[in-house]
Amino acid sequence: MASETEYSFTGRNARDRIVRGHLRAGSRGVALSVLRSRGVSPISITVRAEGKGWNRDLKFVSRAPSVKLGDLAILSRQAATMTTAGLSLLRTLNILAEQTPNVRLARTVVIIRGSVESGISLSDALAAHPDVFPPMMINLVRAGETGGFLDDALTSCADNFESEMKLRDTIKSALAYPVVVLAMAAVAVVGMLVFVVPVFEGMFADLGGTLPLPTQVLVTLSRMMVWLVPLLVVVGAASAAWWRRNKRLESVRQVIDPLKLTVPIFGPLLAKLAVARFTRNLATMIGAGVPIVLSLRIVGGISNNWVVESALRRTEDAVSSGKSLAGQLQTEAIFPSMVTQMIAVGEESGELQTMLGKIADFYEQEVQTTSAQLASLIEPLMIAFIGVVIGGMIVALYLPLFSIFDFVQ
Repeated sequence: MASETEYSFTGRNARDRIVRGHLRAGSRGVALSVLRSRGVSPISITVRAEGKGWNRDLKFVSRAPSVKLGDLAILSRQAATMTTAGLSLLRTLNILAEQTPNVRLARTVVIIRGSVESGISLSDALAAHPDVFPPMMINLVRAGETGGFLDDALTSCADNFESEMKLRDTIKSALAYPVVVLAMAAVAVVGMLVFVVPVFEGMFADLGGTLPLPTQVLVTLSRMMVWLVPLLVVVGAASAAWWRRNKRLESVRQVIDPLKLTVPIFGPLLAKLAVARFTRNLATMIGAGVPIVLSLRIVGGISNNWVVESALRRTEDAVSSGKSLAGQLQTEAIFPSMVTQMIAVGEESGELQTMLGKIADFYEQEVQTTSAQLASLIEPLMIAFIGVVIGGMIVALYLPLFSIFDFVQ
């Protein structure tokens, strides 16, 4: 036993479910044999770090950066290019591991290369890391391996990721200006209440008399800042921590996601974004040869909106029972009539993928146009808002000075 090594493994059991665990064996080959004898198809096997708890040397380890959509887009594009050029899969993975700038993704590619070298398919190796690779990429690669068009599948992944990045950047640019302006306004208001108003309050106290109501409100708010600011900081930090932990819960999404779609101005924009994302992802999956029912399940899971996800769950059940895709989507309020009519035409003509792509192009353009319009509309509104808030505070401070002679008397 002294010569045995402890390994961590990931594999698929007889029910096609991902399983993880540890075992001790004299070599990696022996560990593979043990797993196969247990009915587990190995995906990855790595040497487990020696010792645990207090037996392990204490180290300060910097947390590996998260894998972003841009990293996956670059990885997919490079993999597709090298695969199309005729490079072997192992050599492609070697090159990707060496030149991928994201440390976490590079380490994952190294593990995947070891899994592929041991005989595991690329899609199964990717499936062992669901926190890095999304379900859509895994299933597109699996379809490409099965159909013999892995390079096209990787190209579809890259195209999809790049389209998604473009949409996200569009939304971020539309939201960046109002968020920054509101933050600056909040800092200015708090600064005036903490530093400026107390100076005027001392001046008013020396003058005597009764302060106008707006000035009294401002003075009261200034006194409250002593405990209100710390309270807001604590509540904000607690709310942010709670949101990071619970934002993916079904019960939370059922409440928050529908509310997002009802927000004035931004609600319709988010609805268009959801339709664009749905049609683009579904077109990509169908083009790769993934069955329609499985495509709906995957697209619903990565929709990032509970309303769309629940609608696609019902659509998946309806399509499984023999109903047409367009027929079920017509009953879902989130999908406009134009979308369902174009999908119906695509189903009838056998050009569903092409029609979904055209819908995605249209709504992606709509998102960009709406975002540009919002930017031009929000800018003057935010300037007016800041002027009203700051100007109102200044007027409230100077109101007592208009009747200064009454105070002196």
